[in-house]
Amino acid sequence: MNFARILRHLTIGQWMLRRAFPATTLASIEQTIQQSEMSHSGEICFAVEGALNTFALIKNQTARERAIEVFSQLRIWDTEQNNGVLIYLLLADRDVEIIVDRGIHNKVSNEELENICRTMESAFRQQQFGAGIIQGIHTISQHLKMHFPYDPMQDKNELTNKPMIL
Repeated sequence: MNFARILRHLTIGQWMLRRAFPATTLASIEQTIQQSEMSHSGEICFAVEGALNTFALIKNQTARERAIEVFSQLRIWDTEQNNGVLIYLLLADRDVEIIVDRGIHNKVSNEELENICRTMESAFRQQQFGAGIIQGIHTISQHLKMHFPYDPMQDKNELTNKPMIL
């Protein structure tokens, strides 16, 4: 059991989430997702969680495991073309995970997704949360444009563009 991690999670509150992601930053992220989705048929969802609950900490749940749960709970896997993407940030750990649906998984390597995560985490270390997420959205969008081009006749917005605060 990692007591330092547990203490960090117990001391993160909603105030830290609001400080890292004020309303203006959340609006910018939403607008970036909306604009991005006009250039490809993929569906991007951003979710941020301040800290894990005590039970998850005791069981030593990783950010990746939690991101997979969130991917399922938000039904990101349920898009018509199997091209949903979750960008998940666990603020207490400053850990980003990108979970992609099977349609994308076959086209974009785990290494490429990890590189996007590490770039975002680098921005977070400099307290640039909004800029880090927006850069990550742009990078993911480049992959989606290549593999899932926009089709105005068939494309519809299947997932909310609004950032999810968990």
